[in-house]
Amino acid sequence: MNNVRPADRVSHIEEYYFSRKLKEVARLNAEGRNIISLAIGSPDMPPSGQTIAKLCEVARNPDAHGYQPTIGTPELREAMAGFYRKWYQVDLDPKSEIQPLIGSKEGILHVTLAFVNPGEKVLVPNPGYPTYTSLSKILGAKIVNYHLREDNGWQPDFEELEAMDLADVKLIWTNYPNMPTGGNASMETYERLVGFAKKHRIVVVNDNPYSLILNERPLSLLQVPGAKDCCIELNSMSKSFNMPGWRVGLCASNATFISWILKIKSNIDSGTFRGIQLAAAEAYNTNSPEWHHEYNVEVYKHRRRIAEKIMETLGCSFDTRQVGMFLWGKIPDCYGNVEELTERVLHKARVFITPGFIFGSNGNRYIRISLCAKNEKMEEALRRIEALEW
Repeated sequence: MNNVRPADRVSHIEEYYFSRKLKEVARLNAEGRNIISLAIGSPDMPPSGQTIAKLCEVARNPDAHGYQPTIGTPELREAMAGFYRKWYQVDLDPKSEIQPLIGSKEGILHVTLAFVNPGEKVLVPNPGYPTYTSLSKILGAKIVNYHLREDNGWQPDFEELEAMDLADVKLIWTNYPNMPTGGNASMETYERLVGFAKKHRIVVVNDNPYSLILNERPLSLLQVPGAKDCCIELNSMSKSFNMPGWRVGLCASNATFISWILKIKSNIDSGTFRGIQLAAAEAYNTNSPEWHHEYNVEVYKHRRRIAEKIMETLGCSFDTRQVGMFLWGKIPDCYGNVEELTERVLHKARVFITPGFIFGSNGNRYIRISLCAKNEKMEEALRRIEALEW
């Protein structure tokens, strides 16, 4: 087997940062270090009681365990359309303008396969979600970064975009509310993105899983008139419904785009377990505004206050207007690079926080703190960091 070599694409990417780093954290924990992780955005709270009850109910049905349609059950598609009407005032045809996904990360793969030929270009934000880059590389697309900057509220610089060579660009990836920076969505940005897409015949794909977290005014790109003609929006139950391990997301757009994505998806997977689909529909239909306010605003509001104290103790500056389930902060000038800070915090204070460089070069002098830990854990992390000699 010494002559066996991996495909070339394997050499074009690295193991996902958290996959690699969590091995180190596991080793430290095995040594008794008791690391507190404030790194990953995996909600630590459960879904609603109705959601779990529906899953159990369906799982007990002996007829519920067969293959399911790749297009999703009618109940789930109707519930997803209802979610968009309720929160964004966007009307979607559940039969043709919505595609349930096994998480929105899967949607990044399907959309790229459906729209981008090898050698064609995609516009990827810097900083941005690493999967936009890694999957594009795996699939042979050429990545062209566009810059997001703090002094512009982490919004696209449209003058910079217009000055680029846009030949062969098929997609532009956007993500608002933004991860990792917490920059909020704005109708001005969305309107300009739709205009940019129509002018240059580029498809905008907006990744929108954070719009209900610490955010009193959730927005959707599809609220812009004509957006469905040239835009796709991904959404997910992972964050706002406390269901990251369930792997339920959605893709919304015009019927033609959805049909292309379904053609790809139907050749890759065989549909999600019926119990998960019907439980997800139950969550969409029954989780009240009060539930959302408690779990997506109040809980994270308390944790955010602790995260801000951690940032201040570390000497980092941050924008208090951020939304979402992370806090993004700029490190002091005294550090040569961000890992000088994050590695010291990991090994001396036993707290794992994320260095911003994993999101692109514009994150090189930033850190990200996750709010996905109980208050007691975050308070303990704060005490450990306060105890360090700076």
